[in-house]
Amino acid sequence: MKTIIGENYYSGILDDLIINQDDDDVFEKLEVFLKKNKDKTKLLFISYDLKDKIEKLNSRNDDKIKFPVIRCVVPKKIFSKKKFVNLNKLENKSIKFIPELNKEDYLKKIEKVKSHIQKGDIYETNFCYNWEAKEKINNPYKVYQKLEELTKAPFSVYSEIGDHVIISASPERFIKKRGDKLISEPIKGTSKRSENKEIDSQLIKDLKNDPKERSENIMIVDLVRNDLSKVAKESSVKVEKLCEVYTFENIHQMISTVSCNIEKETSFSKILKALFPMGSMTGVPKVKAMELMEKYELTKRGLYSGAIGIMKPNGDFDLNVVIRTIIYNKANDFISFKVGGAITIKSKPEKEYEETLTKAEALLKACQQ
Repeated sequence: MKTIIGENYYSGILDDLIINQDDDDVFEKLEVFLKKNKDKTKLLFISYDLKDKIEKLNSRNDDKIKFPVIRCVVPKKIFSKKKFVNLNKLENKSIKFIPELNKEDYLKKIEKVKSHIQKGDIYETNFCYNWEAKEKINNPYKVYQKLEELTKAPFSVYSEIGDHVIISASPERFIKKRGDKLISEPIKGTSKRSENKEIDSQLIKDLKNDPKERSENIMIVDLVRNDLSKVAKESSVKVEKLCEVYTFENIHQMISTVSCNIEKETSFSKILKALFPMGSMTGVPKVKAMELMEKYELTKRGLYSGAIGIMKPNGDFDLNVVIRTIIYNKANDFISFKVGGAITIKSKPEKEYEETLTKAEALLKACQQ
């Protein structure tokens, strides 16, 4: 295993927990593993499909990536990121990705999703679709370097683990624990950038004042507040920042910050059961939105919409949201990434489609030579 998260490079496997879809007692196994390795640093890889172990849900959708539901690794060694040396000298070929939905089919799907909103089944949901390729990546780390240069994403990850390579440029934090405080930073609201400073400044203002984008964000903030309240000390849930616009190398994003305090003995599994999957990737009401997206999406999300991060020996942890992420299965040379966005009653299908292309742009560029 070789993994880069933040400023650290994690190498080798001292201990390893792999939980698959047909495993039972998932959270008991996870807690036993965490307790056994409580004095060590752990790397956490959590698939969206963990939802099936939390709620009465299931997915029969196609899955060519085949990442475990949970993989938790105790690394042998921890270095500075600067110590990582890419010994692979091979050159990559350009990868041609094919979207599983063309524009016409995407627009039809969005209209069907909006019909559920119109009927009151849901108020908001996150609809995603896959871009895929059947090719070999000769030098995955070079793709990661290019993607990092294009995005400078704060929660990026590079991992070679088992048959999988994860190349992530995530801008979103799922949940962070520091002492008795939990912090979540949901993203809802996206705008492209412009090289013209005046136009770029106007794009920020337009995003910040867009009623549709703000309503998306506020609905998810309410969901996160509700999720946090399941584990929070009484009256400790706070919205620290609401609908703030942050600028990244390739995109503008609207982000809110919600926090709470928890009792010292609150287990990681209890926090996960309360908050996972994250509201920004599900919808409102959460369970119904997840149920419907299983119906309208064509492939399993797998690790996409899940979380990757680190748990320290003191129990503090920091998990991202797995978005803007290429996943490569070396066993079958299958490569995929997903893009999506929040759908509300105010959504304009054409605009939603354009937003997915904006999110895909850096991923596609990173795979071109």
